[in-house]
Amino acid sequence: MANKKAARQREDVHFRVLRLIEKSPEASQREIAEELNVSLGAVNYCLKALLDKGHVKLANFKASKNKLGYVYILTPEGIKHRAGLATRFIERKLAEYDAIKAELEELQADFEAESVFVRE
Repeated sequence: MANKKAARQREDVHFRVLRLIEKSPEASQREIAEELNVSLGAVNYCLKALLDKGHVKLANFKASKNKLGYVYILTPEGIKHRAGLATRFIERKLAEYDAIKAELEELQADFEAESVFVRE
């Protein structure tokens, strides 16, 4: 169970990193970590895995007259991978939403039942 949870969390981070670099390919690892509220080490580890799998590639761009910068680019495989991750992410979030909604409805019903007893 713990391994499954860790795998889901890792998958969520991969999805969020892919999504962010698709929107902001010039973002640094530090900026990605801050935006996603994860450690810099986690972003570094994630990006290395994505680079190793061929889902992301690193390219140079001219950031200023004197300095070269780097940009992360999703490969076609990375775009397909992100789509699959997005599907599973949405399914998990919908299941979480349904569970929270059911719990809130149960709590609300309990509260309303208790309120009836208090009034009488």
